[in-house]
Formats: sequence, structure tokens, C-alpha cells
Amino acid sequence: PIRPSPFLSVYFFSPLFAFPSITMEAQFKDCFSGDKTFEKCCTFAEAVKKAGVASLEPYLPQIKTALAHKKDDNQRAGAASVIGALSKTVGVAAEPYTVQFLETLLDLCADKKNPVAKAGKQNSNTFAAELCPASAKQVVPKILLGCGRSKAWQTKIAALNMLSVISDKAPRDTAAVLAQIVPVASECMWDTKKDVGVAAKDTLLKVCAAIGNADVEPFIPAVVSAIAKPTEVPDCVYKLAGTTFVQVVEPPCLAIMVPLLVRGFREKSIPVKRLCSVITDNMMKLVDDPHATAPFLAQLKPENDKVMNDVSDPECRQTAGKTDTTLNRILDDQKTKKAVDKADKDATAKLLKETAAGFPTTDFATVTFDFVVQNACDLVDNKQYETEHWTPAVAPFLAPWLGADKADKAASTFIEKCIKDIVPKEEEEEDDEEGEDLCDCEFSLAYGNKILLNQTKLRLKRGARYGLCGGNDCGKSTLMRSIANGQVEGFPPQDVLTSVYLESDIPAELADYNVIDFVKLDPHLKDKDFDNEVIPMLKSVDFTDAMLNGAVYHLSGGWRMKLALSRAILRGADILLLDEPTNHLDVRNVAWVENYLINLKNVTVVAVSHSSGFLDRVCNNIIHFNRLKLKKYKGNLSAFIKLHPEAQQYYELKSSSKLKFRFPDPGFLEGVKSKAKALLKMRGVGFTYPNTTRKILSDVSIFVSLVSRVAIVGPNGAGKSTMIKLLCGELVPCEGTVEKHPNMRLAYVAQHAFHHIEHHLDKTPNLYVQWRFSGNEDREAIVKATLELTKEEEALVKKPIQFEGKKRVVERLVSRKQVKKNYEYEVKWEGEDYSNNVFLSKDMLMQLGFDKLMQRVDEREAQSAGAFNRPLTQQMIEKHYNDVGLETEFVVHSQIRSLSGGQKVKVVLGAAVWMNPHAIILDEPTNYLDRDSLGALADAIREFGGGILLVSHHLDFTTALCSEKWVVDQGRLQAIGSPEEFFKGEAYVQEEQEEMVDGAGNTIKIEKQKKALTRKEKLAAKKAKAAARARGEDVSSDED
Repeated sequence: PIRPSPFLSVYFFSPLFAFPSITMEAQFKDCFSGDKTFEKCCTFAEAVKKAGVASLEPYLPQIKTALAHKKDDNQRAGAASVIGALSKTVGVAAEPYTVQFLETLLDLCADKKNPVAKAGKQNSNTFAAELCPASAKQVVPKILLGCGRSKAWQTKIAALNMLSVISDKAPRDTAAVLAQIVPVASECMWDTKKDVGVAAKDTLLKVCAAIGNADVEPFIPAVVSAIAKPTEVPDCVYKLAGTTFVQVVEPPCLAIMVPLLVRGFREKSIPVKRLCSVITDNMMKLVDDPHATAPFLAQLKPENDKVMNDVSDPECRQTAGKTDTTLNRILDDQKTKKAVDKADKDATAKLLKETAAGFPTTDFATVTFDFVVQNACDLVDNKQYETEHWTPAVAPFLAPWLGADKADKAASTFIEKCIKDIVPKEEEEEDDEEGEDLCDCEFSLAYGNKILLNQTKLRLKRGARYGLCGGNDCGKSTLMRSIANGQVEGFPPQDVLTSVYLESDIPAELADYNVIDFVKLDPHLKDKDFDNEVIPMLKSVDFTDAMLNGAVYHLSGGWRMKLALSRAILRGADILLLDEPTNHLDVRNVAWVENYLINLKNVTVVAVSHSSGFLDRVCNNIIHFNRLKLKKYKGNLSAFIKLHPEAQQYYELKSSSKLKFRFPDPGFLEGVKSKAKALLKMRGVGFTYPNTTRKILSDVSIFVSLVSRVAIVGPNGAGKSTMIKLLCGELVPCEGTVEKHPNMRLAYVAQHAFHHIEHHLDKTPNLYVQWRFSGNEDREAIVKATLELTKEEEALVKKPIQFEGKKRVVERLVSRKQVKKNYEYEVKWEGEDYSNNVFLSKDMLMQLGFDKLMQRVDEREAQSAGAFNRPLTQQMIEKHYNDVGLETEFVVHSQIRSLSGGQKVKVVLGAAVWMNPHAIILDEPTNYLDRDSLGALADAIREFGGGILLVSHHLDFTTALCSEKWVVDQGRLQAIGSPEEFFKGEAYVQEEQEEMVDGAGNTIKIEKQKKALTRKEKLAAKKAKAAARARGEDVSSDED
């Protein structure tokens, strides 16, 4: 039985009704009567609130006893209601004293007596709903005790519901203890009781929504589902692998991601293991506080080490090695970097004691004091420095002890000093430069799946000149493009600050405009007065009338840069963003650009250049890309290199970019003794598209050989691409003929290159190549229009022919063989066995109308010859694509749809040259490739042993590579130049292959056929033998 307290008696009167005074002991006792329990408990709580929290001291042992009373249901239910009523009525001031009862309160939710269980559930939810947000870190561990393995399923559900309620009320505070919640909730999802699993999943979804990481938040449902159902782990990993992580990764994010990654590392699938390593690498690069990752690193590193050391796939091990480098760097940072200061509990307690003068020092009051101190420390550790978070975490707890007014004043002073003294100070960038700030922002930047910058700061001054310095692929050009496109968070928009990105290259589709019309195309200049403002501006930089009225593609690199600068200045640019401004410029034009930029006093310049002289003479600040951050240094490049000598490598002269392209050698071409021999011919070709009257081409005659280096030029719509399609067989000429050497292999990359892969976007490049070339045939080559039979041709080839006294129908042509200088084709007769196949001559089959079927056999034989030493293995495909600049990461593990435009073109280019072509046709390749790739492509073309046809408006590119020019205009073609000028009479010697690699990857030695000796050679051999015998030497009698 509950005994009245002998320590305290409180009397009070209702302001509304006059009734006899009732002691708190009687009110407390009435809470356990079993009738209207919660209302009576609220009456007791009101008395506590009026008398002060100190009045609660004698009742706490009795509440504890009542909660554990096994024989009296009213005792247990009443105690539960007292806790709920105190939370609801007294408020957060009661938390320090009632939190100790949480585990027992949750146990009541599984009580066999329904009223007790109901009271447990209702009042546990009330406690959670009234909880101070800052107290979550202290309270959640108590709640998690209710999810223990030995607890009843009703208790687990009640505890999970409390976590959901707290998460809704205090998401940021809940996120701070996510590392404790996730393992417990995950285990509950696997509970044998289905209701527990459902509640755990719902709770985990709610608490994880508070992680504060926009990169991961869209995937939280998939991650939680994968934790509940391990079979979904691979799919979830694949989804996450396509995520671009740019936000800082903090412990709450790692708390939900690490369990999934650990499971992924333990999957049997090697691709899943590899992707887990990639995700780990991407996330860990974005960690700001290495010390906060320690518990998670302890789980991830051993799993990644197993992949790095034990997996059979070498590429997977290599990927894990890169991740290991990142993890080791974090471990090193843990040793060398100072840990982020945690709140000093003693200092915080001392500060509270000073500001809350008069706070009681009794043991009972100290419970509240310590609780407030811990709340303050938790807020500091969680980096919650806003006053709105602090006030409810301090003032309501002090009020019952100091009075409301004094408590508010003490809390305000404590919070002000606490934030001032304890909150870490952020490092401010030194600002000793004069001038107007154009921008001062903090942002992250990524390109595709690659993180370029993470939570870095950028500050630019008006009139300053900045050089961007960093290694290749660090993001210099991407940063400038992103600024110009308004994609940098916090950077002033274009209507506030005009930022212009300058490129001297002229887009191919605009190359035919004259200079004035080209300037008019800029939408920002449409309102300008061209006669009085634009043209005088252009003439001020030495443009003549003839140049203004001439096509822009006639301009040299220097004049194009002048044009680009003039357009930017006409726009009133505040910031000029220059990407390699000295490319293609001679010494005179470089000097002009430098002087022009230096004399721009009110315009800020940001430049990327591999010319160290340009950066030395122009820039007065260097912005360095280093470990995903930007760091600004005063002075030019030489001053920067003195501080960081390792940066010299960025500007060392090298033969070319680190990106290398290499086309496969064309290999042996039977019957060709000279490189100048025509392999592909057009004679008198004319073409008109169906249902039109305009003649696209007229009387075109050209030839292509192994020495061809042809630039096909002409205005848009002149018929260049049409002529290429006729050469490739995609179109059938209306007039004239197109002839191709039967053994020639031709590669073609179309102007709209993506049409090659538009039906295979869900495949990886590796699988695309395997699909396209399975069976040693190019499936795309089979669908050429020139090989499709018309209805008349189909009827002709099915017409019976008289052979050996019997009428027979040809079912198909199987193969071919060479007889002297001609070919014979193997014929399979319809309805007859293969043993009755015969070889018929090419001339005979041509007379019977089998031209296209013979061409199909020729194509198949040529492709088979090209593919014989190209096994369709992953290793071979990886190496092949590496030769065209596509990394193994994208070849094997990325779907084509997820690749960038430049990467997709490399996929098409690599597939096109898979069969070792003798000639390659590239239609507008410069439309898609960046500068590095373009340089690599140029090197590959120079070294290629076959013919090259380029359709391009990029004059510098074609002039450097091509000795011939085919000018297509108004349906006519004019050939200029000669292929021999490029090779200068180079001799052509074809070496027969000594070995080949079959489809299984086996190396096969090829025995050379012995050459029959001429009569003259035989006589010489006999004389040599006779002379040897005369000298007494042993000579074989074998005439061979």
C-alpha cells in the first residue's frame, strides 16, 4: 500500500471553486484508486507544478515501487499515469527525475492486464511527445533498452513508437544518436513477430530522414528496405553507385550507410563488392572530421581489405586499392589533425553555476543541474548554436528552482557565454586586399559521379586576375562553366553579376556566319546599337571591313580570341572566365591578349592555362585546387611555385595530354600490294532523297585507299553526311556505283553518334560490344540498305536454276573461296543435304542476280578476318576501350545511359574500330570530344595505318591531319590535294601474321606456306649444292 509522505503537506485553493483543502499525499494516493486515474494524476501533477519540482522528491521511491508492484494492477497503471501526467503538466522540468523509470514503463506495455498495458502505451507516448528536444541524446539510450532481445514484442513496439515521436519533434537531435538507433532498430526488423518488424521499419524511415544529407535522403527507403531484406542489398548498392556525393558526410549519414555497405562487401557477387568499395571511397572523401569516422572506419576497412587482397578480379582489387588509399589518408589525419573540440563538461558546469546564482546545491536539485549541463554539452557537440535550440534546453529546467524571471535571465546569460566561450571559431580567410567583393560563397561541385570540390570557399575581388592551378581533371574548366551557367551555390546570378565564359573555338553549326551576324547571334547583345557601338568596338581591336563581312571560320585563332573578348566586353562582363586563352595563338597574339587583360581595371579575370608564362605575366593571385578545396595565394605563378614546388609538374611540357588514343592496326589485306590502291570507289554517283526533287549529289567520283587522309568540308546541308552514308552502304545511290574491296573493313561514326547505341542504353559498353560482335559478325553492318533485297531481287534469287541436269533453288550462300584471282561461293541447295553443296563462280552468280547475297558473304568473311584475333573477352574489351580513352570503370560497371556525352562517343568509336578496320570515317567528331580527347584523337589518326575520312568544321584539326580536301558544295565535289603528299612515297610492305588469337583467347601459330622456286632459283640452288659437295660438306639430297 502507498503510505502518505511524512515530509511535506501542501494546501491550495481553486481560484474558481471553494472546497476543502487536500494534501498532496491524499492526491498522490488517489492516483492509484483505479477510477479516472489520469485525471487524478494530472491533479497531483498540478500540485507539484505549483509547489515546485522539489516537492516531488519523496514520491519518486513510491512511484518506482508502484511500477514494479506485481499483485496490484491499479498500482502499476497509476504509476504509469503519474509519469505521463508529470510530463504533460509539469513539463520538461520533470524529465531529469522521470527518465529513470522509462525501461520499467515500457515493460508495462506488455502487461497481461489490458488497463495496465494501455496505461503504459499512452503515457510512454506522452513522455516522448513532451520531451525537450535537447534531451534526446540522454533519453534515447534509455528507450533503446526496451528493444532488447529479452523484451516482449509489445514493449519493443512501444519503444519504437517513442523513437518515432521523438524523431518527429526533434529530428536534428535524433540524428545525433542515429548510430545507436540503427543497429537496434535493424535487429527489430528481423523479429519473429511481424508487427515488430513493421514498426521498426517505419521508425527507421522516420529517424533516418533526419540525417541532413540531401545526396542520400532519396535512397533512404531503399536502404532501410535492404537492411530488412538482405536479398535487396545488391539492387540498393547499384542505385547508390550512381549517386553523386557532394555534401559533407557526417556520422548520422554514415550510421545508416555503413550497415548496408558492410552487407554489400559480404555479398558473393564481385561487382557488388566493387561498387561498395567505390561508394565507400566517394563518401569518405567528403568527411570533414576524421575523428568522427573512427567507429565506422573500424567496420569498413577490414571489409575493403578483404576485397583488395582476396577477390579474383584484378580490376576489382585495383578499385579497392584506391579506396584503401582514401581510408589510410583518414587514418593519418586522425593522428596528425587535432580533433574537433568537444564540450568541456566541467567548464560548462562552472559557467552554469556562475550564471544561475542561488541554484540549490542539494542532491535532488543537482540532478536537474547535471541534466542541464549535459543538454548544453550535447548541443555543442551536435553543432547546434542557434538560440532557439538553447532556450528550451535551459530556462524551463531552471524556472522551478529560481523563479521564471530569474531563470530566464540566468539562462540568457548562460547561453550567451556558453556559445561565446565553447563554440569553436571558424577560420576566416585573410582579407588584406583592397577593392569590391564580387562574390564570397561556400559550395560543393561535382561532375557526373566525380567529386571535384567539397564545401569550399571562393572570394573574388573586382579588377583582380586569378589563375586556376591544379592537376588534370581536378575541375578547373568545370568550375568556370558552372559559374557561367549559374550552377554554383551562393554565387551571384547573372542579373546581379555578369560572368562570361570565353572559348575561342567556333561551334561547327555557326562557322559559316560572317563576323557581324555571328555577334548578333548573342542574345545578350540583341539590343545593342550595332552601327554606333558594336562595329566601332570591333574595329578598335583592328577588325577590318573585309574581316567583319567574312565567315568566322576563316579567322585565325588569334582573331577568334579577339572576337570572343570583344563580345564579352560588349556584354559588360564583370568576370571573364578564360579556358586556355593562348591555345592556337602565336607569340604576337599572346602578347596582345596579355596586354588587353592587364589593362582591364574594372573586370575580374579567372583563367585556366597550361602556359606558365601567361600566368606569370597576367595573374596577381593563384587559386589552387587541392584535396577538394580551393586555396588562394597572393602573387603570380612563380611566387606560388616557390611555396609549392610540386605544382611545377602542372606546367611541364609533355608530348601530349595524359589521355592516349590508339586505333588497332588494320592488319593484312589480301590482294593489296600498294597502300595507294583504291579500296573504296564512287563513280558518277548522284542522289536524291525519296519524295523530294532537290538533287543532293551529282556526278561524284572519288576513291579511298590506305593512305587517304581526307577532310570533307562544305557548308551545312551541302551533302557531306549524305555522301558518307553512300560510301558506307547506309544509302543506295540513285545514279552511278559504289564499289568496295571485298576484304575491306570500314568503320563509321555518324554525325549523330548516339543513334548507334540508342537501343542499348541499359547495357554496359562491355556487354554492348559482346552483343554487337558475337559470332564474329557486326550486327549493325548486316542492316545496311545496300544489302537489303528488294521484292524483285528476292523473287529473282528464289527462281529455280538448271544445274547438272536438274532444276534447283538456292537456299543461301554459305562461304567463299579464292581460286586464282577470282572468288567462288559455296551454295546450299534448298531441300538438300550440306554434302551436296557446290561452289559456283562469282561471274555466274552475278548473272543470276546474287550480287547482294555475295556482298553479305564478303562482309562476313572480312569481319571474321578482323575478329579472328579479337576474342570477345572482358579483358580484351577493357584493353580495347582503354585505347580510346574510356576507363575500365565505365567499360564494365556503368550502363551506357549513365555516361556523359563524350564517354558515349568513345563507346561508339571503340565499337566501330573493334574489327580492325582498314579505313575509318568520322562525321563531325569534334562536336563531342573535349580538348584533351581531341588531341588524343589527332595522335591516334597520325599513327593509324589505314585510311581516314574526316567531316569537320574544325579547320585547325583537319589542316594538321589531312593532305586531301574534298569540298562539297551545291551537289558537286571538288578534290584538292593528294594522299601521296602525306606519306611522301612511303613503301607499303604487308607482313603476314605469324600468330592469331581465337575466340577463346588461345594463341595459334600460323605456318607460312612454302614458296615454289622459279626455274632460275632452282638452277642457282643446284650450283650451290655442287659447290658445297666439292668442298666436302654434307648436303641434303632433298630437292626442297
